[in-house]
Amino acid sequence: MRLQICRAHTRARKPLLAMLLASCIVGPAAEAAENMPLREPRAATIPPVALTMSVENGAAKCAPAELRFPANSDVELQISNQSKDQITLTAPRIFENKNVLHHDSDLVHVASNDGYLVKPNGKGVLKVRIIAEGQYPYGCTSVHNQAKPFEGTLTLGPSNQ
Repeated sequence: MRLQICRAHTRARKPLLAMLLASCIVGPAAEAAENMPLREPRAATIPPVALTMSVENGAAKCAPAELRFPANSDVELQISNQSKDQITLTAPRIFENKNVLHHDSDLVHVASNDGYLVKPNGKGVLKVRIIAEGQYPYGCTSVHNQAKPFEGTLTLGPSNQ
């Protein structure tokens, strides 16, 4: 008889125990989510930017040479490699995993964490969260001629530009 009472008592406690456990796990996560700063959804106001890669005289080239974006915004790059070479697109600090929102198609993240390898005649979309104001280097390098990298500039201006 005593064994049956303990089982009934345990069954009654299971829902309460589950609820307490869920509040311990979900509570802090929900609180952290509430305290995260919200970003303005600027990606909708910034049109996608086309970035074209090619090889001229054996060296990689990216166009445009200067990219301008508002700082602290989300940007979509539509990348097209118009050559028969694999080309690595690099942007230190910009293409780090923590800033990449999405990449697809013929883009492969490189081990250095600063760039993407674009397959020959490949296309893809790269969505990144742009960092603080300033000028940052970006580059393109053909895997067949790494001695001649293309060097461009990312200019990140005030958000109201």
